[in-house]
Amino acid sequence: MKPLLPHDLTRRPPRSARARLGGFAHLPRLLDKARAAHAATLGNYVYGDESLLDREFFRFTSITAESLLRRVAGGDGDLAILEWILSSSGHPPRPHEIEAWSRWIENVPGLSREARAWFADYSGQLDPPRPDVSTLFEYLDLDDHLSFGGRA
Repeated sequence: MKPLLPHDLTRRPPRSARARLGGFAHLPRLLDKARAAHAATLGNYVYGDESLLDREFFRFTSITAESLLRRVAGGDGDLAILEWILSSSGHPPRPHEIEAWSRWIENVPGLSREARAWFADYSGQLDPPRPDVSTLFEYLDLDDHLSFGGRA
């Protein structure tokens, strides 16, 4: 098997947090960030415990940021890593639990009191107003777009 090329997040954003793998929202983005962390090409992105979204994924699956980083360093593709996550989880989540968690994480405005306050302030300052940006995932999509030369 040919190892995957590292993801250079200084040149392009990771996949949208909305993209799913095995039903998990955020997982494709997390894998892109893990591969970039391994290659030292994270740019302005954060991986692991510094990211509230990453932390929620690790909490839900009972795997660690370090173990996932070791796994992506081996060059496995997304499907092999998904299978590893499901088999390594302390309590392998069932499909309906994955779906419920993914729906929840997709629709929160922030994962902490501070993040919610920051997001409310940020979204209130958007000019022109953006009623389509009301969740953390919508913010991430917009931020990725703007960070790589897109226009609001």
